Amino acid sequence: MARKHDHKGGDSLGPSQRQLRVAEEVRHALSAVFAREEFRDPDLHDLHVTVTEVRASPDLKHMTAFVSGLGRDLTKEQFAGLRRVSPFLRKQVAHAVRLKYAPDLHFQPDTALDYAMKIDAVLKRPEVQRDLAPRTETED
Repeated sequence: MARKHDHKGGDSLGPSQRQLRVAEEVRHALSAVFAREEFRDPDLHDLHVTVTEVRASPDLKHMTAFVSGLGRDLTKEQFAGLRRVSPFLRKQVAHAVRLKYAPDLHFQPDTALDYAMKIDAVLKRPEVQRDLAPRTETED
């Protein structure tokens, strides 16, 4: 099947296999750095971070890492700390992942779990349960 391209030359079918592979390698590299807790920044002291996903730009020069704290959301100060240490993280990723260019790293909160919990709560509402229950022939 031929890949479709949008008017800007990008892929309209989503990320390429290379983008997905490199993003996953970057996720592993970042996770390893966060596990070592090598930060001197006071806002990142005792920070426990999970890197849930990394998305790569088509040219692989920018990576957006979706992160969450273990048991609680990251604060604005902690995201500011991540921005301050991004040159260090960029260097660590460059050593771990072989790329032509070391990617710029951007951090975003991972809201997927919050969203899933909201959907679960909606599905448990009595009016939704009633609508989802199988109908019998006598009800039709």
